Amino acid sequence: MNYFITGGAGFIGHHLANHLVRLGHHVRVLDDLSAGDPETLDPRILFTRGDVRDAPKLWTLLHGIDCVYHLAAKVSLPQSVLYPRDYNDINVGGTVNLMEAMRAVGVKRIVLGSSGTIYGDQRRQPVDEKVVPQLLTPYAVSKFASEHYMFTLGVHYGIETVALRIFNAYGPGQALPPAYPPVVPKFLYEVLSGGTVVVFGSGRQSRDYVYIDDVVEALIAAGQNAAIDREIINIGSGVETSVGALVHQIEQVTGRQAHVLRNEEQGGGVVRLVADLEKAQRLLAYQPRVPLATGLRRTLEQDARFRRLLPPGQLTPQMA
Repeated sequence: MNYFITGGAGFIGHHLANHLVRLGHHVRVLDDLSAGDPETLDPRILFTRGDVRDAPKLWTLLHGIDCVYHLAAKVSLPQSVLYPRDYNDINVGGTVNLMEAMRAVGVKRIVLGSSGTIYGDQRRQPVDEKVVPQLLTPYAVSKFASEHYMFTLGVHYGIETVALRIFNAYGPGQALPPAYPPVVPKFLYEVLSGGTVVVFGSGRQSRDYVYIDDVVEALIAAGQNAAIDREIINIGSGVETSVGALVHQIEQVTGRQAHVLRNEEQGGGVVRLVADLEKAQRLLAYQPRVPLATGLRRTLEQDARFRRLLPPGQLTPQMA
């Protein structure tokens, strides 16, 4: 099959693109490189630098494509509060532009990489796809709007559509920007480098951390299953892990003690968030295979940034 991935040089995108190529598929990638790195892509992938809002470029790249994975987006929650117009323009406007281009070229299937942050604070955990979202940031709003634009235009344009609400994905190759970095690589780096792990709030707030290989498996299943048109599906590990427990797991796999600084004056965001996976299991035969401890060890083993900070003589027995 022929696949097109927007944001395909980013964290989730490059793992998906490389895996599809290894399975024998043909893959085209579009990425503006604001967060991605083309060096992470298999040489067999056709990479194009560009913006998802560039319609003529999309028309060229979409010819002959069987399925689109739409992963291009700005993703920082705090940054979205500061720059909501950018998030609306790129995340929402980019989705609408892509759907119009797919209509023009005749591509009939799209999988959107959406986000579990749409749910916000929910009393009942784990959260299923039927709960009413609590949109707490412009980023969450942009993802929710993208879903609805995609589904609505899909009906009018005759395009099959599915949205995967991905929870806290992590793994090797995840970007570590200086501002608002993802929590897993940030904590790994701080523990390995002897820095300070800053825990906001009580440290009891919890998240659902899902390893990248499980996310890729779900994305591929969604791209190949023809019976899930207009479905929203949670993708996570189904396991609730507090911030404190995450720090402890990192200490276990690195063999290092974390220097923790608690900042209870600043909130830690949503109190609890874990995915109900019943729908993913039923529609995609999805079953997460990588528990957190294993995923953290694989991240250390496969990511050169962390390997450099952990000499072979200091490997823990679990990693050796």
